[in-house]
Amino acid sequence: MRLYICILLTVLSLLFSCKNDTHTSKLPLVSYRGSIEAQDEKNIQFIFKVTDEQTLNVYNADEIITVDEITYEKDTVIIKMPVFESVIKAVVNKDSSLTGFYIKPNLNRIVPFNASPNEDRFEINSKANENISGNWKVEFSPNDHEETNAAKGIFEQNGNRVTGTIRTTTGDYRYLEGVINNNQLQLSTFDGAHAYLFTATVTDSTMSGNFYSGNHYKEPFTAKRNESFELANADTLTHLKEGYDKLAFSFPDENGNMISLGDDRFKNKVVVVQIMGTWCPNCLDETRYYSEYYKANKDKDLEFIGLAFEYVKSDTLAFKAINRLKDRVNVEYPILLAQYGTTSKEKAQEKLPMLNHVLSYPTSIFIDKKGKVRKIHTGFNGPATGDKFKSFQQEFTMFLDQLLNEE
Repeated sequence: MRLYICILLTVLSLLFSCKNDTHTSKLPLVSYRGSIEAQDEKNIQFIFKVTDEQTLNVYNADEIITVDEITYEKDTVIIKMPVFESVIKAVVNKDSSLTGFYIKPNLNRIVPFNASPNEDRFEINSKANENISGNWKVEFSPNDHEETNAAKGIFEQNGNRVTGTIRTTTGDYRYLEGVINNNQLQLSTFDGAHAYLFTATVTDSTMSGNFYSGNHYKEPFTAKRNESFELANADTLTHLKEGYDKLAFSFPDENGNMISLGDDRFKNKVVVVQIMGTWCPNCLDETRYYSEYYKANKDKDLEFIGLAFEYVKSDTLAFKAINRLKDRVNVEYPILLAQYGTTSKEKAQEKLPMLNHVLSYPTSIFIDKKGKVRKIHTGFNGPATGDKFKSFQQEFTMFLDQLLNEE
């Protein structure tokens, strides 16, 4: 694999350097339809609008992601996504189209990318014969009983256009947007870390199709309309093993200091421990919420601490990613490096052996002023989940107020 990546990078270098050295192209101030290659000759499509030569906005339903790290090398534009390590590198052609690659260097992923001026995420070429507005019970890998995992689809349809998300016990698929033509559904999202596509044939009460993540992963799914279906309680999935009532760890911060819950900073305080990764969009949503909450309440007996589990191959790269997250989101609480080189949940559980498992990034552990674990919340219902996000905020605030008011 390493040899393949080296060869491909060499080809990319030649591709992006073989143009006229005196030619300089900048992005025009228009809306683009971006397209990232997936399996089965499918494309993960999304809309972005260039607002000036160094800034663009990516649109996913109600989400707007501002990208402000855009540079140019001759006729090539380099678009670095915020927080995450991913970058789009593409030639700006004379007709304003883009041809290049979506690259995640530390995962050795280089995926073909192209874009053309367009304001529509997907083409609308026929009337929608079905309306999928409402709640759906979704099953991934439905024919593989060992991998079947029930999820909850929440959709809203207006004519051909569909928005919504899919919630799981470990998080959500964030803002999905797309169309139905006749009985064919297409939904996608692109946030820099993940490029997702759902395609399905739908009836008034069923769906059957495939989920694509980049060009490296494909999984079948089915769904049935079910307004009453609910996921398992996120507060019951992860717990301390029998015989434990406390959490213990010691991990380094960016300055090499080993930090633990026994430090004076955390004594006699309510502590929220966040198991997360800088590569994880649900973790980013949670970090944004926690960061704002902490800044508004840090005068109380309250601390947050993040434990980062990173896939990059060195601690230097891991802390670079952590510091980028902290700078971009303005995080004021410490984020420690718990693990690098893998995001294996089994390996993560080895670092926190008092837990029955690490089921999800993110997972939050709530500790009272006496150091006792009072609750463990698996996953995060982010802004794309609408009312569920509002409910989470209310429950979160009420529970922390309860812990803060205890002696």
